[in-house]
Amino acid sequence: MQRRLIFEKGAEGRYGYSLPDNGFKGFKLKQISKKYMRQSELDLPQVTEGEVIRHYTNLSQLNFGVDSGSYPLGSCTMKYNPKINEHIARQDYFTKMHPYQPIETIQGSLELMYNLEIALCNIFGMDAFSLQPAAGAHGEFTGMLIIKAYHEKNGDSKRNVVLIPDNAHGTNPASAAMAGFSIKEVKTDARGNVDIEALKASLDDTVAGLMLTNPSTLGLFEENISEIAQLVHEAGGLLYYDGANANAIMGIVRPGDMGFDVMHTNLHKTFATPHGGGGPGAGPVGVKAFLKDFLPAMRVEKNEEEEFVLTVPKDTIGRVRSYFGNFTVLVKAYCYILTMGPQGLKHASQTAIINANYLMALLKEGGYEVPYDRRCMHEFVLSTENIKKEYDVKALDIAKRLIDMGYHPPTMYFPLIVHEAMMFEPTETEAVEDVEALAKAMLDILEEAKTNPQMLHDAPLTAPVKRLDDVRAARTPVLTYKKA
Repeated sequence: MQRRLIFEKGAEGRYGYSLPDNGFKGFKLKQISKKYMRQSELDLPQVTEGEVIRHYTNLSQLNFGVDSGSYPLGSCTMKYNPKINEHIARQDYFTKMHPYQPIETIQGSLELMYNLEIALCNIFGMDAFSLQPAAGAHGEFTGMLIIKAYHEKNGDSKRNVVLIPDNAHGTNPASAAMAGFSIKEVKTDARGNVDIEALKASLDDTVAGLMLTNPSTLGLFEENISEIAQLVHEAGGLLYYDGANANAIMGIVRPGDMGFDVMHTNLHKTFATPHGGGGPGAGPVGVKAFLKDFLPAMRVEKNEEEEFVLTVPKDTIGRVRSYFGNFTVLVKAYCYILTMGPQGLKHASQTAIINANYLMALLKEGGYEVPYDRRCMHEFVLSTENIKKEYDVKALDIAKRLIDMGYHPPTMYFPLIVHEAMMFEPTETEAVEDVEALAKAMLDILEEAKTNPQMLHDAPLTAPVKRLDDVRAARTPVLTYKKA
């Protein structure tokens, strides 16, 4: 059905409101002063209330979200967000709290943050957390500042290099560079692990640390993590954990036990707050005890009277976010952790791993190429380079066709070391039937690539917005509507 935009609706003389003479004696409406009134008409459509409602209702139905269908966006953990979390976070006693209130009036909120920090320490094996960072990349930047401050306090300012695997998230090198470090890439070996020999060759007295995601962006658990931690520490560096893929390890293994010194976790992914839509997020940073004094100010602690107070760490890097961070995101994550409990979090990770491995097996059996043929964790990466060579169908064509099938496409062309990459993360909130249906859609598309590749080149065919010129859309976006 062709839907007209709101600017194309309406006609002269239509209104969505009515303010007649009320007819009551002694009751007079106060008129707006003329100095506050417009002198000319706005160039807006004249529409009824019904037309406005239909317009916005139709727009809402064009959106796709995790509440609409499967959203296997690799490395983004687009899991279902329980609505109880949203309901609690929207209560007046959270949303109407002001950070400048007297501290005795916000004891409950401070207790929530204090307990959330304890929970995160338990889940990830760290000794302290700052809840201030507003997102994952912000957490990375904060962690890099902590590592830099640590080395500078030790008189080791020559350590200005951060090692980063070639399959890392793009924010890793950006965050380290913003903190003033130089970046050195470390290659991946044939099994998808950090190349140990390449790592050894890169370690010297200029290395401040290694940033590592485990499991990696390939969806693979680092098989040599203990040796890596030992090598980095022996060289005088610190080990930073990118917690973007923590949905695979909750209750199973902890970064602190792997040897990591600093980490961030994405509350807006792993703890279902939810992810996407441009925010808000939260990227708390955890550290081992020897780095606790470098955490951002302020910190929530208890005094001798068991009251919650705000403190400034001795060697703090300063504030990285105003007030207490994105507080309602912290509330939602805390609700999620409480309702799941330790066993529930572990079960979530186990289910995510099972779903990913099942989907990977179905697609591999159906003819898709898995470049690193190992058991994956919560996500995996396909390469469609063989399909491109044989049928002239790119990963982008497959992704666009998935939209017609009712699915959000997976992460595309990442990590860069896999050609024509498609990264799938089905998450634990997808039922087995959903995983099988997604696999069938991908296999149907593979068959179309063999028999009717032009259909894939033209896709999406049924979506409200058809195939876009992605480069032109990014470089010259049209941000306003103009009537013809």
